[in-house]
Amino acid sequence: MALPPLVEPAAELTKDEVERYSRHLIIPDVGMTGQKRLKNAKVLVVGAGGLGSPALLYLAAAGVGTLGIVEFDEVDSSNLQRQIIHGQSDVGRPKAESARDSIKEANPFVEVRLHQVRLDSSNVMDIFADYDLILDGTDNFATRYLVNDAAVLSGKPYVWGSIFRFEGQASVFWENAPNGLGLNYRDLYPEPPPPGMVPSCAEGGVLGVLCASIGSIMVNEAIKLITGIGEPILGRLMVYDALEMTYRQVRIRKDPATPEITELIDYDAFCGTVSDDAQAAAAGNTITALELKEMIDAGKDFALIDVREQNEFEIVRIPGSVLIPKDRILSGEALSELPQDKPIVLHCKSGARSAETLAALQKAGFKDAVHVGGGVLAWAKQVDPSLPTY
Repeated sequence: MALPPLVEPAAELTKDEVERYSRHLIIPDVGMTGQKRLKNAKVLVVGAGGLGSPALLYLAAAGVGTLGIVEFDEVDSSNLQRQIIHGQSDVGRPKAESARDSIKEANPFVEVRLHQVRLDSSNVMDIFADYDLILDGTDNFATRYLVNDAAVLSGKPYVWGSIFRFEGQASVFWENAPNGLGLNYRDLYPEPPPPGMVPSCAEGGVLGVLCASIGSIMVNEAIKLITGIGEPILGRLMVYDALEMTYRQVRIRKDPATPEITELIDYDAFCGTVSDDAQAAAAGNTITALELKEMIDAGKDFALIDVREQNEFEIVRIPGSVLIPKDRILSGEALSELPQDKPIVLHCKSGARSAETLAALQKAGFKDAVHVGGGVLAWAKQVDPSLPTY
């Protein structure tokens, strides 16, 4: 079911704008009025990363008059495989500023507003207030729930996307949608998954071009909402499998059990980064990469266990480490492979997975086990900068 246009038309298009957007103008469904709505629209994109990159470029190319960017991170070389709004010369620059420059190059008629802050409960409502529509391209559950709840409280629709390895998802959420169609992200995911259960893209990887596939869906939905054309995917979850080249839809219905959202909460506490057991296990049982180096140099007898996956182990490893993936330890399958007669030192990429594994080992009776805070990334930064990171 089509929804009313989200934005009123701007007064006019200039001669240059008519020429630039002519391929839109000759589509009857868009036309002059639709393009004026795009010009008058204010869209906020949360994140200028994998999904935000193609979304921002296509929103700018489409003629969205005002684009806001929420982004506090800097461009890293590992971003360039998929974050096409940034280039080699941008490495080390703030992502928001790099994205702004690319947008201005793509379309100088677009106003770009930067919000170079970490989005949280203290600032989200003020930032959302100036925009008609939100696009959420974030990669963590805490921010997703924050965006959802703030959108509900501000009465604004938002387009959501998610990517992992070869699969992407997208939908539209709008609690206050007309015609009784309203629902929000909590109707799809009432609770976040347990900490550590769903790996991030940094842990599990993502096919770079998948970002373009899902990002373009998100922009398509934004254009439909702004102009009031077509049928938005409000109430539908689009699931794309890049390996099978298939799209499928999952119907989302309003869950009467979903609690009413009346205020913002502590989203880090709500979602967690590691479980309570992992936090308790790591307390007093965490060593630094430099302390690990001292143990190795002193010739201490211990088992250094890498709990990442095989493909990560092939990218970079700490000398002397033995690979036993976390899931094999948590299932109990690999417990017999661990030595009983010497201390165990666990590490992963950044410390989260090794903390979860440490908790499991402590429950299994390995009282001398510790883990390396910061993981192999800390080792590469503090001990051996010649090693690659990812």
